[in-house]
Amino acid sequence: QTSEMLRKICVRNLVRKYCRGLTAERKVQLQQKVVTSAVFCGKKEGYLESLGQPFLDTRLRENDLNPKVLQLIRGEIIKYVTPVIKYDRNGFKARERLLVLTQSSAYVVEMAKIKQKIEYSTLKGISTSNLSDGIVVIHVPEDNKQKGDVILQCEHVFETVTKLCMLANKQSVVKVVKGSLRFRIGSGKEGTMVFTVGPEPQVFKDKTGQLTVV
Repeated sequence: QTSEMLRKICVRNLVRKYCRGLTAERKVQLQQKVVTSAVFCGKKEGYLESLGQPFLDTRLRENDLNPKVLQLIRGEIIKYVTPVIKYDRNGFKARERLLVLTQSSAYVVEMAKIKQKIEYSTLKGISTSNLSDGIVVIHVPEDNKQKGDVILQCEHVFETVTKLCMLANKQSVVKVVKGSLRFRIGSGKEGTMVFTVGPEPQVFKDKTGQLTVV
């Protein structure tokens, strides 16, 4: 009994020593990785391979953004910026964009233009598949301010989704889906995205008009 009590005290002291020795940067990394684990562990392919890869503070710096964009979002603190591919909701044409996350909103940016703004308070959900693709769908409310849900492809999907749900404080709205998901196009219309496995990665509009992610 004494040995067991001493073992517990020793473990507690080792944990305390480790926690006190953490740098602020390391603590932030661990906090993010805990959220990533809660969202993706055992659910999405590639999660285990991502464990040893530290998250970056941002993929692009503030001075990499167009001055006009900075002027449009002035007053907001930029937390994270990453290049993404955005797929149009109707024809699914791929377009190069930037995803800019501030302390209060997510912005989809094209060069000097803000194409869509999503306030975290209105964010309805974040969806991604259980496969190894980098597709992320940001679900928005049905109102006149929004064109529809945002379909993005991110190179660093675990990092991007973790940053987004932590900034929005909406970890519970992240869903990892199997097979397919529905997204809102706008004006009360919906589309379907199908996830499948194939010899090489690709994203295309199939004969039925659905967006297929291989």
